[in-house]
Amino acid sequence: MDWKIFFASFGAIFFAELADKTQLVGIGMSAKSGKPLAVWLGSISAYIIVTAISVLIGATLGRYVKPEIIKYTGAALFIVIGILMFAGKL
Repeated sequence: MDWKIFFASFGAIFFAELADKTQLVGIGMSAKSGKPLAVWLGSISAYIIVTAISVLIGATLGRYVKPEIIKYTGAALFIVIGILMFAGKL
C-alpha cells in the first residue's frame, strides 16, 4: 500500500466533496425521512459504486492515454460545464 497516494487521494476527495450538493442531498433526505441509517447506507453504497467506476475508467485510460492529457481534458470539461451552468444551459 502506498500511503502517500492513499492520503493524497483521501484529502483531495474529502475536500472536493465537502459541502457539495451531494452532501446537501444527504442532509435533506435524512431530515425528511427521519431514517439517517438508511440514508447513510444508501449514500455509502452509491459512493462505492461511483468511485469503483471512476477508478476503473482511470486505470484503463492510464494505460492508453498520457496522464497530462487526462488532466487537461478534465480541466477543460470542468470549464465547459461551468460555462454551461453559468449560461443556464445545465
